[in-house]
Amino acid sequence: MCRFIRNWAPAYAGATELFAGATKLFAGATALALALVAPAAAQQRSAGAQSPSQFPGIGRPATPAEIKAWDIDVRPDFKGLPPGSGSVAKGQKVWDEKCASCHGTFGESNEVFTPLAGGTTAADIKAGRVASLVSGDVGRTTLMKVATVSTLWDYINRAMPWNAPKSLTTEEVYAVVAYLLNLGDIVPGDFVLSDANIAEVQQRLPNRNGMTRNHGLWDLKGKPDVANVACMKNCPTNGQPASELPEHARGAHGNLAEQQRTVGATRGKETRIAALSVELPVAELAKRKACLSCHGVDKRIVGPSFKEVAGRYRNQANAEARLLEKLKKGGSGAWGPLPMPPNPDLEESDARRLIQWVLGAV
Repeated sequence: MCRFIRNWAPAYAGATELFAGATKLFAGATALALALVAPAAAQQRSAGAQSPSQFPGIGRPATPAEIKAWDIDVRPDFKGLPPGSGSVAKGQKVWDEKCASCHGTFGESNEVFTPLAGGTTAADIKAGRVASLVSGDVGRTTLMKVATVSTLWDYINRAMPWNAPKSLTTEEVYAVVAYLLNLGDIVPGDFVLSDANIAEVQQRLPNRNGMTRNHGLWDLKGKPDVANVACMKNCPTNGQPASELPEHARGAHGNLAEQQRTVGATRGKETRIAALSVELPVAELAKRKACLSCHGVDKRIVGPSFKEVAGRYRNQANAEARLLEKLKKGGSGAWGPLPMPPNPDLEESDARRLIQWVLGAV
C-alpha cells in the first residue's frame, strides 16, 4: 500500500497542475469574451434595448432599418410626415390606375366601399361644420367625417392600394390625398399638396372641429351631449321596458331564438319568418322529387309509366288513398319485385298533387 501511494502521488500532482492550467486558460477566454461583448451590450442599453442577458436565447434587438420600416405613422400634429409633394393632376393619374376600381372615378365608390367625397357645401367648409352629420337618413362620406388630413395621408400610405399596401411612393401619396381633397372641393384643381402647406389645408376640412374633448364622454366635468329637464309629473307607476322589431325586419338576421345560449336568463325572440310558398308546376315538382328518374310519362323506365298507373287505378274509388300510402311507404309487388323507395319527407299536399296529375292529367 505504501509503495502504491509513493508511485501514484507524483501523477496526482501532475494532473492537479494540468487542471489548474486549464482553469487559468478558461478564465482568460471568458475575460476576452466579456471584453468583446461589453461594448455591444453598452450600445444596446444606450439605445433603450433589452440586454440579451435578461432574456437569454429569446429574440434580438431590432435594427434601425427594421424600426424605420414600422415607424411610419403620421400624427395629427404631422410628426412623422416625410418631406415631399404631389399635385392634383398627378393624383388623378394615380387614382385612375390604382384607386378608381374600388372607389370610383369621382370617389363615389362601388357597392362594397362607402363613398369618399360629396355631401358637403361651401358653407360647410367655410364654417367648419357638416350639418348633415346630425340629420337622419343621409349617407356619410369620408370627407364629411374626417377631422384631420393626417388621417388620410397615414391610412393611404400604409394601407392602400387594397391589393398592394405600402406600394405608393411618397409623391404618389401626396398626390392622391390632393386629388381626394379636390374631389371634395377643399383644394383647387391646380393645387400641389406638400409637407410645407398640409397644416394650412387642415384648416379647410369641413369637420375640422369634429374632434373635441369638451363633452361628458371624455371628462365628467365636460359639457353633456344632451340637456334634458327631468319631468316628475304623471309618471307611470309600473312601466315595463319593451321593444319590437317591425315585421319586415324580424328575420333580417335569422332566427334570434336559435342564436342564444340554452342556459341563463337571456332568451332570443322567435324571429323565424316562414318561407314564401311558391307552388311549382306539377311536372317540375315530379322532376325535383326524382319521380321521373324511375317513371316515364308514357313508357317504362325502372317502374311503370304514369299512363300504366292511371289505366289501372283511375276508376277505383280509393285510388288516391292507396297511391298516397304507396308513395309515402314505398314497397314492391304491384308492378314487379323491384321496390319503390319510401318518401316520408314528401309533403302530403305535394303528394296529392302528383297523384292527381298521374291519374287525371296524364
